[in-house]
Amino acid sequence: MRLFVALDLEEEIRRRIALYLQGLSGFAPEARWAAAESLHVTLKFIGEQPEEQIPALQEALASVQAKPISLAFRGYGFFPTARAPRVFWLGIEANEEFPNLAAQVDTALAALAIPREEHAFTPHLTLARSGSGAPRSRRKEKSISRFERLHKQLAAMAPPDFGTMTAREFFLYRSQLSPKGSRYTKLASFPLRG
Repeated sequence: MRLFVALDLEEEIRRRIALYLQGLSGFAPEARWAAAESLHVTLKFIGEQPEEQIPALQEALASVQAKPISLAFRGYGFFPTARAPRVFWLGIEANEEFPNLAAQVDTALAALAIPREEHAFTPHLTLARSGSGAPRSRRKEKSISRFERLHKQLAAMAPPDFGTMTAREFFLYRSQLSPKGSRYTKLASFPLRG
């Protein structure tokens, strides 16, 4: 099973982002746009695990002690850079509890031999990927052209602000890949108290 740990979005914020995606997707029609119903804030990608490992994962995640987290969804950017974009993302602002939660999740799962994160935690929502299947030498060029019109459109608009929410729980998700995109199923929830 392909697994990850994430926060879910409040429905009103999800609705606002869905309208934003509808308005922008035409500016990068070749990109692979995320479905609004599948948006989530990833804390940790676990990867493939056997089904019998789920109870141990749940026990490890239940040991995480963190407070509810206030999240503001605003701004955008491109990974790795705006000049060589492969991913278009929505920004998330939060207090120090958020990276603390991600670090605790990483530590809890490391005890089960799940590799630790190598990069600093950068909270974001992935909205679109260039999705290029081109050979590596042409991938950068295709990626830039896929997001060029979108980049120009965004420069002419005010930075987006979708509001704030308080996350009071996080989830263990299963990801199932299909030709129509990934389907996510919540397997377990874990409260944030404090």
